[in-house]
Amino acid sequence: METPPDVDELAPPNRTLMGPGPSPVHPRVLRAMSTPLVGHLDPSFLDIMDETQELLRYAFRTENQWTIPVSGTGSASMEAAIGNLVEPGDTMLVPTNGYFGGRMASMAERAGGDVVEVDAPWGEPLDPVDVQDAFDEHQPDVFGFVHAETSTGAKQTNVPELTDVAHSHDALVVADTVTSLGGVELKVDEWGIDVAYSGPQKCLSCPPGASPLTLNDDAMDKVLSREEPARSWYLDLSLLEGYWGEERAYHHTAPITNVYALREALRLVAEEGIEERWARHERVAGALKAGVEAMGLDLNPEDDYWLPSLNAVRVPDGVTDSDVIDFLLDEYDLEIAGGLGDLSGEIFRIGCMGHGAREKNVTFLVSALADALDEQGADVDVNAGPAAVRDAF
Repeated sequence: METPPDVDELAPPNRTLMGPGPSPVHPRVLRAMSTPLVGHLDPSFLDIMDETQELLRYAFRTENQWTIPVSGTGSASMEAAIGNLVEPGDTMLVPTNGYFGGRMASMAERAGGDVVEVDAPWGEPLDPVDVQDAFDEHQPDVFGFVHAETSTGAKQTNVPELTDVAHSHDALVVADTVTSLGGVELKVDEWGIDVAYSGPQKCLSCPPGASPLTLNDDAMDKVLSREEPARSWYLDLSLLEGYWGEERAYHHTAPITNVYALREALRLVAEEGIEERWARHERVAGALKAGVEAMGLDLNPEDDYWLPSLNAVRVPDGVTDSDVIDFLLDEYDLEIAGGLGDLSGEIFRIGCMGHGAREKNVTFLVSALADALDEQGADVDVNAGPAAVRDAF
């Protein structure tokens, strides 16, 4: 290319993000990202690393020493967890009740593990009896489950029962908490979770780039006693231990600005209080749920395992999901998403996460959704939804 391209100044649209992620970023987090850059081994940054780790322990409700932000998106923390814990010859038990159980399986296979499955319909949690039967049959070394399934809007209930089954068979438990950390009740230590990974762009309302991960001593012992190295050098936790542990030895250049952002997002969690934050998400999402149900729409999961942070709303008859999604984007600068996998075309996925879990956002969303559905000729009560939201608040 002989001449430089003529590119305009960056000016993305100002969307209201109410899809499955990313969620709206708090202004304080954006300001933190604009602060001066320092080196990834600068003494001041080492202090920031310590503070970020301590704040992550608070959000995860854990005392795990090995609690870090992985350099990368939530999929990086997921692959760090599975790729380090599963080694050739291991068997991993994974769920079939959502899209991200399938991703667990793919990562375990790439790590050299054998994958077996425990079944449940999409949109329902795993049954501890089925998990027990799968353990009795397959004797897996690692068991993974999705605490908050972003593809179905279902929350895994009875987590301590699942971890008890796994531990009675000397297996380690990996939990996907990408859509629950900081928004839905999660108690890593109390519930017996050995490894949990997450993403910053959901209930923490932080741009993607530094993703939470926590491992207890049993899990780290397995990682450090592997017979052969993890297949990913970049995500090898035995090497990352040198940087995030006491040595603070160089491994790779950390995404410094993303760590700034995560630290500030976690400060907001601590200031609000984790239990108060869980309650806010349930209250605000409860108003969203009341609004869509008042219009005559159904949610995909049953109430017992409804996921406040991700509301899976059934697409009504005679409506195409993409038409509604496009209308909201074009007319309201409002983002929601459609379904994945088995639920593609069947549901709208509406996030109520972090800085997006506010009365203003939900009131706006339900009114806009009512307009979009009415425009598409759906048989809905366009006035009942906004009225139900007002009543709920």
